[in-house]
Amino acid sequence: MGDDGAVSVLRRGTNLPRMGDFNQSVILEAIRRSGEGLSRIELVEATGLSAQTVTNITRRLLGEGLIVEAGRTIKGPGKPRTTLRLNAGSRLSVGVHLDPAVMTFVLLDLAGSVVEHSTRRTPNDSDSGQVIQAMAEGVDELIRRTEVDRGLIAGIGVATPGPLDAARGTVIDPPKLQAWHRVPLRDALAEATGLPVTLEKDTTAAAVAELWVGDDPRDVSFLFVYLGTGIGAGLVLDGEVVRGASRNVGEIGHIIVDADGPACDCGHRGCVEVVCTPQAILEQAERAGAVGEAAAQPGTECLDARFTELCERAEGGDALALSVLTDAARNLSVLISSLTNMLDVDRVVLGGPFWSRLSAVYLKELPGLLDRQRPTRAVRDLPVAGTIVGDDVGAIGAGCVVLDEVLSPRASALLLEDNA
Repeated sequence: MGDDGAVSVLRRGTNLPRMGDFNQSVILEAIRRSGEGLSRIELVEATGLSAQTVTNITRRLLGEGLIVEAGRTIKGPGKPRTTLRLNAGSRLSVGVHLDPAVMTFVLLDLAGSVVEHSTRRTPNDSDSGQVIQAMAEGVDELIRRTEVDRGLIAGIGVATPGPLDAARGTVIDPPKLQAWHRVPLRDALAEATGLPVTLEKDTTAAAVAELWVGDDPRDVSFLFVYLGTGIGAGLVLDGEVVRGASRNVGEIGHIIVDADGPACDCGHRGCVEVVCTPQAILEQAERAGAVGEAAAQPGTECLDARFTELCERAEGGDALALSVLTDAARNLSVLISSLTNMLDVDRVVLGGPFWSRLSAVYLKELPGLLDRQRPTRAVRDLPVAGTIVGDDVGAIGAGCVVLDEVLSPRASALLLEDNA
């Protein structure tokens, strides 16, 4: 992006005392989002910090190797300006996405770019210890294959189905991971790898990835609808990822979208969990005769293969299969409109492991369905799009969560100064 577009949307710093960490992250983020780098004068203009503050912080960042001087440019009258760029290889993070079917691993540089990627089948999820051991082996293999200095890795981010106990770093009875009752995933993986671990909900991690990789205005607000084995939501408001009091925002499985739908374990009918998930859509396809019945209770591998078959039939023009997916889009629109009408976000983003197979039908159906259910349609549009991050949005987001702690300024940090 051009320099003018990059600097106009950035969060500005504060010249108040004792705000060095916040100001450093403001400068790092400005340099990262600029792409080509910024001069010190441009950083003053972009951040609102004094020239002396910018000089002091950039000197420190150069000394720590987080940024580098990348040549001199002439812009207008005056002396040539030295361009400062992010030193992407100076820090790295590992992102892991734990899905009941497959674990995805990525190594990210400081710019959030994927350096390396791998996957491995998730072991029997009833044995959490076996899963954690396989996760640790996947992380170590990723690091060995890239031959990076382990000391440059800021940490491991793990995206996992919720709910989570963030304070204790435990996973609490997620519906798609059997027998995972208060599994101490954070501490167990940290002990197994020797690296600090951050635990995040997969839906929230996906929203972080979209925020990091995208070029939205810094005050953007969007809803991220995560289509995995289960369905969840991530939320960004005014450029900040919303996590909630217990860091479990997005548990939407028991919102009712079809009052006449199937019975749910919660005691209601037509919840998202029994209407909108891939398993629920497959069951509807079986009832409609769009696919044959499963030979046995499907596991995650069988679910994935049969869902792919359903989507391929719809893409090939099978009227029954297409009707099932169109109905699924209608049900999902009820959920999305309930959330967006309340939250008044700028746009809707969809992604996750099952998104690419549903995208053709959903992108055709959802905009019109949402528009008819939106009371503010006369005021502005509500764009609907697929994630720009790709199928690995959960793992990439988990790695970005780690980098976010290094780079991104947080408005909440300013409250520390006010309350001091």
